[in-house]
Amino acid sequence: MGGITAGSVKANGLEFGYLEAGPQDGPLVLCLHGFPDSAHTWRHLLPALAAAGHRAVAPFLRGYAPTSVPPDGAYQGGALAADAVALHEALGGADDAVVIGHDWGAFAAYGAAAAAPERWRRAVALAVPPMPVLGTTFLDYEQLKRSFYIFLFQTPLAEMALDEAFVAGLWRDWSPPGTDHAEDVGHAMDCLGTPERRAAAIGYYRAMLDPSRRVERFAAEEEAVAAVGTRPVLYLHGADDGCLGADAVAPGGDLGRVLAALPDGSQAALVPGGGHFLQLDRPDEVNRRILAWLAA
Repeated sequence: MGGITAGSVKANGLEFGYLEAGPQDGPLVLCLHGFPDSAHTWRHLLPALAAAGHRAVAPFLRGYAPTSVPPDGAYQGGALAADAVALHEALGGADDAVVIGHDWGAFAAYGAAAAAPERWRRAVALAVPPMPVLGTTFLDYEQLKRSFYIFLFQTPLAEMALDEAFVAGLWRDWSPPGTDHAEDVGHAMDCLGTPERRAAAIGYYRAMLDPSRRVERFAAEEEAVAAVGTRPVLYLHGADDGCLGADAVAPGGDLGRVLAALPDGSQAALVPGGGHFLQLDRPDEVNRRILAWLAA
């Protein structure tokens, strides 16, 4: 990947592997991936951010190789938000930093921006709306069918089910018809190639629905994930998202509920032709919108 290099840094008690591009003295932009994905999901955005003068860093999330598996088994959204704040500190970020998150990374972005607003100028969230909106989507029958995997992951069958064929099936179902994401399935399996790593990815979903799995020391950050912060957020959702349908998030194309759950000054848009991984399906459009948001 031209202009993208790999590195590692210790933050929040874990060793994080990451990909980065751009000048070391540029404003930090932290790009956080989701499931079943990897830091490579940002391979189109990182060079664009670098060209605009930012230091763009995409870590592999906790439990995703090569990042450490947390010894305390903490995988709730609050732990991810705490990781983002700790990475900001470890990477030498200033108050002009930006946090960008997709899928589980969106949880982290909401939480980090709300928990430590002094560290971030703006935030961007992709594919997962704010918690008040997300919660209502599970009352929709069609969305419940799309979300079968969340409930599967609560069962003992999860570890056996989460193989390469299953991951490839999710990417196929969540992307526009005819999209080839074989490269990204490969990157995901590089991160989830051992039983311990697969258990980590499943742990995110178990902590999501089972409060007993949440580690108390991240309680404040957990509250921040669901809070309305003060830093403006750009929210983007793929119009053809097969994981979290646009019909559930923005019925009739109306994003009013999303904007009502975001801080003042936020923006939201549907990206035509974008699936769940819209940063890969429509990279030029997503890059354009993000760069314009950061330049505002």
